[in-house]
Amino acid sequence: MKIDKKLIKELKDYLEEFDLSEISYQDGNKKIKVAKNITSHNTVTAHKTGLTKTKEEESGTKIVSPIIGTAYLASEPGGKKFVEVGQKIKKGQTVMIVEAMKTMNHVPSTSDGEVKKVLVQDGQAVEFGQTLVLLK
Repeated sequence: MKIDKKLIKELKDYLEEFDLSEISYQDGNKKIKVAKNITSHNTVTAHKTGLTKTKEEESGTKIVSPIIGTAYLASEPGGKKFVEVGQKIKKGQTVMIVEAMKTMNHVPSTSDGEVKKVLVQDGQAVEFGQTLVLLK
């Protein structure tokens, strides 16, 4: 079988254009899968946010997602949020839930601090290592 470099390059370009972590293509018996090597959580964060970070957003203690899933800011729809901007929190306190495969995973604060910014919205898909909350 001859390797179709043009098709692989085109799939790689789609990864970047649509901010995907992997893409597959199949034509008959020929199947090609192209994926990013996302071992560094900084790479994931930079690609997923797609925004230029200001100095204010870069400074502070980051609480990151331990898994890929869906972030929820409260224990139930319309419920009281786990944390609000300006709230003082303790190490180990739940800041949100990340659901993965119908399992609700509580995300604890990694340190004491004050919530500077919540960087995700309720129901938003999150990646492993993505910054969820920034503490002062």
